[in-house]
Amino acid sequence: MSDKYQQEHTTDVFHFDESKPDFNALANENGFTYWYASTMMRILGYQGMDSFKKVIQRAISACTSLNIDIMDNFVQEKRQVNGRLIQDYRLSRFACYLVAMNGDPKKTEVAKAQGYFAALAEAFRRYVEEADDVERILIRDEISDHEKTLSGVAKEAGVTKYGFFQNAGYRGMYNLNFTKLKQLKGVPDNRSPLDFMGKEELAANLFRVTQTAAKMRNESIQGQKDAENAAFEVGKKVRKTMQEISGTTPENLPASEDIRKVKSAIKSSQKDFAKIDKKK
Repeated sequence: MSDKYQQEHTTDVFHFDESKPDFNALANENGFTYWYASTMMRILGYQGMDSFKKVIQRAISACTSLNIDIMDNFVQEKRQVNGRLIQDYRLSRFACYLVAMNGDPKKTEVAKAQGYFAALAEAFRRYVEEADDVERILIRDEISDHEKTLSGVAKEAGVTKYGFFQNAGYRGMYNLNFTKLKQLKGVPDNRSPLDFMGKEELAANLFRVTQTAAKMRNESIQGQKDAENAAFEVGKKVRKTMQEISGTTPENLPASEDIRKVKSAIKSSQKDFAKIDKKK
């Protein structure tokens, strides 16, 4: 059994601080520099691959959203670990970054890993790329997918003026129409306000869109007017829920960095992470 194998599977695994083995010491070399997902699972404080695979899938989804080649960063491999044959992944340094950013920040190990990778990213970019940046990209893409579904549901319901229908949902949630909302948030004329929303606001809008589609289907709503009323009611309930839980209305949540700039910065960081290993 190799020293590296023993190091990977020791019970006292690196936790991204100076008191444990260096993260780079756990890297493997075979055509490219990589870390095994089973190793990352332990150093991020996860107990089993079943729960950790969800984190990996989120990281892969982020890679897809950024139009970055998955096979350059996530390579599946079957291998023996502690006498068992498991389905593992070879993760590039950038993949490790995405995995850490999609981990549970309540875990001390994940929080430290996020700080470690954010510090590296900060050295490349002018601002720190936080976990919320990656999360924003994923939620924004989810909204786009569900908006297509909602558009289809609305069309089946006989909605002919989709802009009015869409505006009703925003009015219910923000007490503002679409145009006023864009002005308040400082959104350029040719852009969606969704591109300038933080994770919390995006998640609320994702809920609004999915629940509007569900309401229209469940209640067999038909016609332009009834569809607009449904969209408005759902938006209003989402607004009320936000006020009850956080005491904040959605229009008062701060605008975030343009999501296009965030995507561009993270994509650039992928190349910078790769340069670290090329220099080595």
